Amino acid sequence: MKRLSIAILLLLLLLLQYRLWFAEGGLLTVWHLSSAVATQKKQNEQLTERNHALEGEVRDLKHGLAAIEERARTELGMVKKDETFFEVIGTPKNSSHTPLPSFANISPQTPQPAAPTAAGK
Repeated sequence: MKRLSIAILLLLLLLLQYRLWFAEGGLLTVWHLSSAVATQKKQNEQLTERNHALEGEVRDLKHGLAAIEERARTELGMVKKDETFFEVIGTPKNSSHTPLPSFANISPQTPQPAAPTAAGK
């Protein structure tokens, strides 16, 4: 009789442990759900940062001319009136030479005639 009651109690303990660990709403399910929640929170934070950046860009485009000018220059390759565009092609990365600076804001000047010298008279 004593062995039978121990076996029944052991079986009940195993059944309760199974429900605790593996049944719907058990610890494994909770663990998987908390992992999914953490992943979703991280994704939401990234999307929130992207939304803030896009909101700032929209605000700049609506109210500021500098953002529109920057977009026109970078995406469309536009230059201002009376401005000369010089494209400087850099050297490869494995080269030890440094690329020359861009002179996009410098307008070309006409050469001035040389002043007459005493030897030329």
